[in-house]
Amino acid sequence: MTIPLLDPHKVGFPDPNTAQEEPDGLLAAGGALSVDWLLTAYAMGIFPWFNDDYDAILWWSPAQRAVLVPGQMKVSRSLAKRIRNGGMSVAVDQHFNAVIQACAGPRPKADGTWITPRMRSAYVDLFEAGFAHCVSVHQDNKLVGGLYGVSLGNLFFGESMFSHQPDASKIAFYFLQQQLQQWQFQLIDCQMMNPHLESLGVREMPRAEFLNILADNEITQTRIGPWRFELD
Repeated sequence: MTIPLLDPHKVGFPDPNTAQEEPDGLLAAGGALSVDWLLTAYAMGIFPWFNDDYDAILWWSPAQRAVLVPGQMKVSRSLAKRIRNGGMSVAVDQHFNAVIQACAGPRPKADGTWITPRMRSAYVDLFEAGFAHCVSVHQDNKLVGGLYGVSLGNLFFGESMFSHQPDASKIAFYFLQQQLQQWQFQLIDCQMMNPHLESLGVREMPRAEFLNILADNEITQTRIGPWRFELD
């Protein structure tokens, strides 16, 4: 099956329902990583994912979407104890460049990274425009964990997380979903399921259901950054 090649000078995507079954969710190639392209993509349930082996940007919309309803994260006893007594502090939208750089760093059993310099630059632009956000976790004044993603309407689209201390990324995720629950966000999109996400209570949602939620999402009500935690 031929993959549609997108004109970088004309923002637009094919119907996400036309994405390939194999590889799961591959929709199109080309386009650009500007703020307009990325916001259009997320509003349609599409995200970029590629590495430097490809010259063209690859866009995806998988058949099953990994999602979490804010406030429904599974918190183990050990994680709850670390949240209370682990000596870690949490901040939002204060260290975006450092967080995305750490997310792009080497990982065990991983060959390279999909968070290329082009991707980092694109999401920094989204952050500066008020649509991308980060949560950072600190211990002894050092950055030890965090995550970043994109907010549109009452949906948050998670992109990546990292941890340099046990449970640091889980702590970032915990405080994010607690805050989003208070702000009455409907879903956190985690893109594609893996065992780590499943252990946190993330579940799979069929693409059609996910796209219906997106269609009703009021993008004009997006909470533009920078954010501040307002947890009770």
